[in-house]
Amino acid sequence: MKIDAFHGFTLAILLLFVGKGLVARSGILRRYSIPESLVGGLACALVVFALYYGAGIVVSFDLEARDALLLYFFAAIGLGTDARTLRHGGRPLLILSGLAIGFMVLQNLAGMEMARAFGLDPRAGLMVGSISLTGGVGTTLAWSDYFVQNLGIAQAQELGLAANMIGLIAACTIGGPIAGLLMRRHRLRASGDSALEIGTLHSDEQHARLDYYGVLLALLWLNLALMLGYGINALVARTPVTLPAFVGCLLAGILLRMVADWMRPSGGGRLWNWPSMQPGIALVSDISLGLFLTMALMGLRLWELQPVLAFITAAMLVQIALVIAFVLLIVFRAMGKDYQAAVVCAGFGGIALGSTATAIANMTAVTREHGAAREAFIVVPLVCGFVIDIANALVISLMAG
Repeated sequence: MKIDAFHGFTLAILLLFVGKGLVARSGILRRYSIPESLVGGLACALVVFALYYGAGIVVSFDLEARDALLLYFFAAIGLGTDARTLRHGGRPLLILSGLAIGFMVLQNLAGMEMARAFGLDPRAGLMVGSISLTGGVGTTLAWSDYFVQNLGIAQAQELGLAANMIGLIAACTIGGPIAGLLMRRHRLRASGDSALEIGTLHSDEQHARLDYYGVLLALLWLNLALMLGYGINALVARTPVTLPAFVGCLLAGILLRMVADWMRPSGGGRLWNWPSMQPGIALVSDISLGLFLTMALMGLRLWELQPVLAFITAAMLVQIALVIAFVLLIVFRAMGKDYQAAVVCAGFGGIALGSTATAIANMTAVTREHGAAREAFIVVPLVCGFVIDIANALVISLMAG
């Protein structure tokens, strides 16, 4: 049974409502900063799984709108990035980049050892390492043919997609609890700042005020950022460099914000009024991210895990434990052992197990409960957008031989 794009999008909206309702009513979900999109999207995936095994009905979704939502989200992140704050991201950016690259190598070594333990070609372990977990679905599909045709690993694509599926769920699940544990253990002081990059504080959700003119301006500038982003992506496509589409939109948003702030230092004007636009941009980015992740999760085909269940289960348990240990023992200390570091740690699970969107969703869930973390929302998207894909390609090439 195929659900078309319009009905699939409508279902995603309904599921996000369900997730928000359950999180609002559950102290446990809020305490551990579980993203609303995880609750709604995973509930749908489990229903689809039950229909497959209970009635033999295969439900699939046309998720055409999903990728556009991701572009809107990153355009909003770019527009929300003040160049003055960007200058402070230099050292943390370098540190987090180094940690992410080092963890890719560690992740791949763990995957290769697990493959060897199960009697498989050790290089098959790369498909449950940084290819599928740090790289995501796109990287998995891009490398699958090489592994099948050149390395003779027949189930490479199945292994990678299965690992990515479990990693996506795990990344959404562990990020918030990790941040909560760090805050309690180290008695960190939350910022309490209600001017969030994405969404609003849970306590302010019912009282958030939007200005009609400001929302209209927000939509205008988001669309301008997307248009400029498409142009940047077209230019990048003419070079040997390959970057995800969202990077162009992120860059476009940053550039437009820099030009607008230079032309209107006060932030006020007819076509650029940041104080009026900011709540609208935060709302659009929150909805876009929530719907994107909901659609990503509701489209999971959990029954496809069955052929490789034993190896995937063992390998992913090791990878998840590795991420948790690395974050608690290394990332938190290296990033400064403060509230900003705890928010980055919530995002690192998304970097290492899911996707950029998962990382930001985890961080958003934490900041909606405890307050804004501006440095974290600058550093993590930049590392995911620029460092991860380029470095991962080099690491995979070297380790795949």
